Amino acid sequence: MKRLLCVAVAAASAQMAASVSAEDDRMEHVLVTTPIQRREADTALPVTILTGEDLRRAAATTIGETLGSQAGIANASFGPGVGRPVIRGQQGPRAITLQNNILSADVSGLSPDHSVTVEAMLADSVEVLRGPATLLYGGGAIGGVVNVIDNRIPRQAIDGIEGGIEYRYDEASDMDAGVGRIEGGNGKFSFHLSGTTRETDDLDIPGMAIDERAVEEQEELLGGHDEDEHGHDEEETENTDGFIANTDSETDVINAGFSFAFGEGSFAGFSVSHLESEYGLPPGAHAHHEHEDEHDEDHDEDHDEDHDEDHDHEEEEEVVRLDMEQTRYDAMLHLQNPTEWAEAIRAFVTYTDYTHDELEGSEVGTQFNRETWESRLELVHDGFFGTHGVIGLQARADEFEAVGEEGYVPQTDSTDFGLFVLEDWHSGDWLYEVGARVDYAERDPDSLGASEEDFTAFSVSGSALWNIDDTWQLGFALSRSERAPLAEELFSNADARINGVIDEEELVAHPATGAIEIGDPDLDEEVSLNLDVSLHWHVERSWAELSVFYNSFEDYIFLLNSGEEVDETPVYLYEQDDAEFFGLELDSSFHLADIGPGSLDLGVRADYITAEFDDAGDVPRLPPFRVGGQLSWSGENFHTYVSVLNAGDQDDPGDFETETDGWTRWDIGADYSFQVADASELLVFVKWKNIGDDEIRLSTSFLRNFAPEAGESIEAGIRYTF
Repeated sequence: MKRLLCVAVAAASAQMAASVSAEDDRMEHVLVTTPIQRREADTALPVTILTGEDLRRAAATTIGETLGSQAGIANASFGPGVGRPVIRGQQGPRAITLQNNILSADVSGLSPDHSVTVEAMLADSVEVLRGPATLLYGGGAIGGVVNVIDNRIPRQAIDGIEGGIEYRYDEASDMDAGVGRIEGGNGKFSFHLSGTTRETDDLDIPGMAIDERAVEEQEELLGGHDEDEHGHDEEETENTDGFIANTDSETDVINAGFSFAFGEGSFAGFSVSHLESEYGLPPGAHAHHEHEDEHDEDHDEDHDEDHDEDHDHEEEEEVVRLDMEQTRYDAMLHLQNPTEWAEAIRAFVTYTDYTHDELEGSEVGTQFNRETWESRLELVHDGFFGTHGVIGLQARADEFEAVGEEGYVPQTDSTDFGLFVLEDWHSGDWLYEVGARVDYAERDPDSLGASEEDFTAFSVSGSALWNIDDTWQLGFALSRSERAPLAEELFSNADARINGVIDEEELVAHPATGAIEIGDPDLDEEVSLNLDVSLHWHVERSWAELSVFYNSFEDYIFLLNSGEEVDETPVYLYEQDDAEFFGLELDSSFHLADIGPGSLDLGVRADYITAEFDDAGDVPRLPPFRVGGQLSWSGENFHTYVSVLNAGDQDDPGDFETETDGWTRWDIGADYSFQVADASELLVFVKWKNIGDDEIRLSTSFLRNFAPEAGESIEAGIRYTF
């Protein structure tokens, strides 16, 4: 337990809501991400909601892992310390991650080895939206918007004291984690304090960490490696058996906030959050992996005997670690019914100071810094021309720099302004929704090889939801979206560009991908035409939803493996090509029977996506076809389930990329709660994960050939709420 249990009592987040059925959660949840406070059932497109006990059971160390088994959502891991959500095959800038309706403002979109600075273990709910409502946050969110919502600024007045603490342990990562929360108030003034502290060791896996066959195949696709200029073969990364070296981590987060309530439903509040996290990158993940030593043989022997020993070997080799720190300040004003024509006015102002050091041994190789100011103003109205909707403004000022020998993106100042509108109205059995957004983006690099670029992007959308009867709904949505290129897409290795010509001697490799990435300052806005059709069925305690989507991209921006190398380092180019995405999603829950004092339910999920460029072949790093199910029994105090998720082979990996094998993961879990006082509850839970100890390599990951997912593991914990 180390020091964590004590810290957890003072500092982290716990579940305070009572357990409810999946159907109650689904039909009663009011979406926070849309300011017009629409219920989940009132949207034409799939909305993924995790809240209550469903969120507590799914919560993991990364938001990608937390959502990765949901229909239409996958995880893009980079070792256990990093997990980014992939929505309908889209990630990075096309799958925006928010914290309480404001951008997470980290650098996870810059590189696959940078983690997202949101904590699912501290969240009250996680909402994933697709379709017209995503225009509230950016026209480029073609995949969707992930909003991680907590109560750091209390939205409702609290009278009294409530809170909770939790401790959980995971066997595969030797994780000790504490979470807790305390809230209170006098009916006018309310406060919130929450946090988490977590330590993990090297991750246990089935078999070898590095898939040497796949690595050799990758080298063959790139033309193989000759002997280097010194006449000897390139040294290989040391492989490990049963664990992934250098994947231990430490994370501490604390949130504090308050709000004042005035009038009927109005409030103003402020919060501050501080995160510190350090995690290692698996061997082979970093371009500088030639420092090989003899620690692994001893580690293999000691690992099984005592997994808790300190990692003394890290002092003997040049390992790569990321030391991250973020401080965030949020202010929010909510005015309820301020005038006859305004239902609500919401204003947000957020300042984020983010930095992380990429450590090579004890030396700082590169430091990434990002300062972001973001503000939003939303006016919710009811009555303009018979419609109900929101009009708003969004502004962001962003200063980014990467300092050090691996700073492949120049210091860049970015400014973004957005104006958006989202309106809906009813006509008989139909609900219509239209949205529009215009964005202005300016990118100003400090580089002799690039100049300031600016873009104007227009996006529009429309949807219709037909309530066929009390059981069936049919939804249609059509949108046209534009996205301005990001700084890394425009200016990667800009300092090596002299008068439009690349100087190979000045190229800097991107350590995370082990590649040289070259941006293109002449990139145009990315344009997509998107069509969605969804069919929803529900009865009293059962529901099912089938969705079909199609995205046609003009000038899709992507990293192309050119097949070329410089000093045996592959060269990737930011290119544009037209592309088409097509996919299916199925999500459902069926009530089978009432057995004893509880309900027996079966959930079935499946998703499929395929995508091709016009000229560059298959789109890389797409999730494979997946199908899964969960059988659960829920009573008043006891819940148990067994789940399975099967993923097929990904044999369309893209040019110069390797295929991944399919896998099947089984999980079993149970939890039991009981009252310990009038208003207090104690809950114990246990999960047996990846029961078959399957080797799982995610096709969405850059690191799939070097770092598989966790093997068989037991996770257990205890939670006290009051």
